[in-house]
Amino acid sequence: MNVSEAVHSRRAVKHFDSGHEMPEPVFRTLMEHTILAPTAFNIQNWRFVRVTDPGQRKKIRAVAWDQAQVTDASELLVLCFDTLAWNREPARYWREAPQEVQDFLLPAMDDYYRDKPQVTRDEGMRSCGLAGQTLMLMAQELGYDTCPMDGFDYAAVAEIIALPDDHEIAFMIAVGKSTQAPWPKPGQLPLDEVMVENRF
Repeated sequence: MNVSEAVHSRRAVKHFDSGHEMPEPVFRTLMEHTILAPTAFNIQNWRFVRVTDPGQRKKIRAVAWDQAQVTDASELLVLCFDTLAWNREPARYWREAPQEVQDFLLPAMDDYYRDKPQVTRDEGMRSCGLAGQTLMLMAQELGYDTCPMDGFDYAAVAEIIALPDDHEIAFMIAVGKSTQAPWPKPGQLPLDEVMVENRF
């Protein structure tokens, strides 16, 4: 499957085969491709909570509008981000870059994020968005369906997964094998309605 096919065939699936288990090598392939998604300053600030415990899944479903995909999908991933990733041994993000690049980027990174919580939060949401789309398209290539989710109680899920205080949740993605064809696409806006040239 090429990228164009994955983009056109990807849909938010709600009904998953609860008996299907994704083979571990396939899951590993999925995630190893997901972490190739870009992040600003290469800070790789996304963190993925793979929820495999059935009891934990049930608790999340209870605070996620009782959506069946939470428990029925082969995999449930909570996409989070570390708001302090930029300050956690930042030299490792550029360890293979030329020294002059490191000498420029490391102070610039500190200046860009330090004492700017809104910037770090915005960065985390952008990073998780890029990683999430990468994950969903790669899942499509591997023969799996996905459902991105933000219909849940964020504070409750944070408690269930023991989210650290300096992390936040962006959204969740359920991954598995669909048991029903998705609805027809409900109505795509034309390109000329959502794109302007140069200025509004």
